Amino acid sequence: MSEVPDASDVTPLLSSPLGTEDALRAVPGEDGRTPLVLVLGATGYIGGRLVPRLLSGGYRVRTLTRSSARVAALPWADDVDVVEGDAADADAMDRAMDGVDLVYYLVHSMHSGRDYGRLDRAIALTVAKAAAAHRVGRIVYLSGLHPEGVELSAHLASRQEVGDILIASATPTLVLQAGVVIGSGSASFEMIRHLTEVLPYMPAPRWVRNLIQPIAVRDVVYYLLAAARAEGDLNREYDIGGPDVMRYSEMMNGYAEVAGLPRRGITALPVLTPSLASHWVGLVTPVPRQIARPLVESLLHSCVVKDDAIDTLIPPPPEGLTGYRDAVRLALGRIEIDQVETSWVDATVTGAPSDPMPSDPEWAGRTVFQDARRRPTTADPDAVWRVIAQIGGATGWYSASVLWATRGLIDRVAGGVGAQRGRRTLAQVTEGDAIDVWRVERVEPGRLLRLRAEMRVPGKAWLELGVDPTADGSEYWQRAVFFPRGLTGRFYWLSMLPFHGLVFSGMVNRIVAEAEDAPAADA
Repeated sequence: MSEVPDASDVTPLLSSPLGTEDALRAVPGEDGRTPLVLVLGATGYIGGRLVPRLLSGGYRVRTLTRSSARVAALPWADDVDVVEGDAADADAMDRAMDGVDLVYYLVHSMHSGRDYGRLDRAIALTVAKAAAAHRVGRIVYLSGLHPEGVELSAHLASRQEVGDILIASATPTLVLQAGVVIGSGSASFEMIRHLTEVLPYMPAPRWVRNLIQPIAVRDVVYYLLAAARAEGDLNREYDIGGPDVMRYSEMMNGYAEVAGLPRRGITALPVLTPSLASHWVGLVTPVPRQIARPLVESLLHSCVVKDDAIDTLIPPPPEGLTGYRDAVRLALGRIEIDQVETSWVDATVTGAPSDPMPSDPEWAGRTVFQDARRRPTTADPDAVWRVIAQIGGATGWYSASVLWATRGLIDRVAGGVGAQRGRRTLAQVTEGDAIDVWRVERVEPGRLLRLRAEMRVPGKAWLELGVDPTADGSEYWQRAVFFPRGLTGRFYWLSMLPFHGLVFSGMVNRIVAEAEDAPAADA
């Protein structure tokens, strides 16, 4: 891949902004304490980048999360105050708002099914009421860039409604309306990347001709950080976008230019509806249909910055706004060195099983199927664990790659996440991470990796991979567990048995072989 910078060039650039810049650092109050910031959506794509920079800038940070275990797996977990609860729960929000000076509203519910507009409205009203009750100084809400005077897509209309509710509340609210966000791990960038890389020619919907003003994720984070120190009791919307106004087709070919690919032929067709286009995106890219559809619908209109009012409130970054091609180059560089900070793949999936696996004694009296295998090896436990921890994504599943790919394709056609989702990084695995059709439910470093299936199956499924030390080296073990739902679930497990024999035995053999070869490979 040409024109992708090497790691030494990319790393310092991708870290900007750091939050430690003079214009972005926290300013202590009259009592000498720095502001307490509540970040709603701290484990999301933007929130996961904002929180560590707020901490670097001296802010005290609190998060509200449905899963404290998910936050505990993040590198900054020990530096934040965690309140467990749902954003739509008034009691949880009341606890989270206590003593807060500033709220970052970064949540949205488009992953929660067709009724996400109702849920977004409920959360906005809950936040507005709690913020007013606790006399919060400011709410900063990240919304989407959209045109005026047209009927908006459901996704953009919901974003707009949330902004209206917050602006109408008793708490001064600064709404930042951003264009398509370009950065490593963003769903919009992954759509562009995979469509361009997979298709030398693309029949596309008419919206590929619409004008769009993309913005680099680093610039979004800059505006969010600067919004905390913006002067005055602000209560209005501001558009933010990068320096380039482009058509979606130009964005695809701009990506091709940076990635060293030939220019792509793109033909706009009037027959591709948003529904059909989202199915097409879901099959060609890793982005599943339930995420692709609201993104596609957001492209139905030209969305460009209407004015430069933001410049009077927050000046552009000192180095200037990042151009589209530079944003692509930086994103590819981050992927190249396997240091993607946050990614859309870690978003929750509608309809996926969410309950943790019960402990073995709780299985008594219920139907459960298992495929358990063990194999001793001369490899030390650390070598085996390194192989386990890199499973999935580009590494694959160590056996029957065609069968895994076929199963992922079947899941994608059925409306599931599919195996193309990959993983955020090969360098580490943490609880809550997504790995292809699985979600990491538990990690005990050096010992256990438990995955919960997010593919569409008639029941609930888990896959455990682990290693135990022995006198002669270690013992690798794995276990597939399936709780069937009704007769369909039982038939499903029975129909999979012939494939399990091939897939799971192959995994055992290959993982052990990789671990035993590791010392020679590292020498």
